[in-house]
Amino acid sequence: MPEPLPEPYDVITMGRIGVDLYPLQTGVPLARVETFGKFLGGSPANVAVAAARLGRRAAVVTRTGRDAFGDYLRHQLREFGVDDRWTTPVDAYPTPVAFCEVFPPDDFPLYFYRCPKAPDLEIRIPELDLDAIRSARVFWVTGTGLCAEPSRASTLAALRARDRSGITVFDLDWRPMFWDTAAPDADAAPNAPGRVADAAARYREALALATVAVGNADECEIATGEREPHAAARALIAAGVELAVVKRGPAGVLAVHRDGAVTDVPPLPVEVVNGLGAGDAFGGALCHGLLAGWDTARVMRYANAAGAIVASRLSCSSAMPFPHEVDVALAEGAVTSHRTGATP
Repeated sequence: MPEPLPEPYDVITMGRIGVDLYPLQTGVPLARVETFGKFLGGSPANVAVAAARLGRRAAVVTRTGRDAFGDYLRHQLREFGVDDRWTTPVDAYPTPVAFCEVFPPDDFPLYFYRCPKAPDLEIRIPELDLDAIRSARVFWVTGTGLCAEPSRASTLAALRARDRSGITVFDLDWRPMFWDTAAPDADAAPNAPGRVADAAARYREALALATVAVGNADECEIATGEREPHAAARALIAAGVELAVVKRGPAGVLAVHRDGAVTDVPPLPVEVVNGLGAGDAFGGALCHGLLAGWDTARVMRYANAAGAIVASRLSCSSAMPFPHEVDVALAEGAVTSHRTGATP
């Protein structure tokens, strides 16, 4: 049995975890890459790492395979200061891996290996520590957690138990290739109507139970049918959240509050090395700023800076910034790229 909790967590995330294998050469097709770096990956896991780097007490609810990669991920969580008490092994399925290609500034194809099924989709309701989830100051779930059972029921059960208390974040996280093969047209194109309709219905359930929604234009369109940032934000508010955050890539970020306040923050200039972890760094910094009680504009500037720092680096989890690094980036008004481990 887990030890009793001494106090509520600042941040608990729930969902995807895996091993990221990133090429140590940039601008090289995967078939020609010779060396890779191994990193902890998966958006909810990375958000927890990002929050921990900023001084927050964080944990992640997820599952790995009972294998060497699963051991590696649990070790990495502990190394990053993330509580792994709810990161449990599954006998039936191997720990997932993901490969990427790195073609700066804006092409980073991902190749996921989650077959026959990812262990993080085996999170089950009886295993949830609902008391800890209720008491956490921030609880973070993702769209991927809704893509298959039993994770779908468990994610919604956790949200219902949470009952919109504290800060409850739904990261839209649209990954069409993960969605349940029982979807009406599972063998069709990723954004085929049946698959999208299935996702949209699940997203509506989660939005009604969340207080904050975060997503890019593609994800907002899946959740609400709206792609234009202001229309998408209004639709997210109408779906139930108090704060809608629409990430706009090189155009910055838009945040709209239910009280009518609109915040539009430009991006921080950066030479992009690998953009894949920027959104997770943004998420961890968003949690940090909201917990600190900052005004929305300050939160968005801080989260933007954290995301830009990670975009300037090759990896994701190990690239998450510390507070002094975010402060320097904000003071300088730009981010200097660090190509450690990568060759042009």
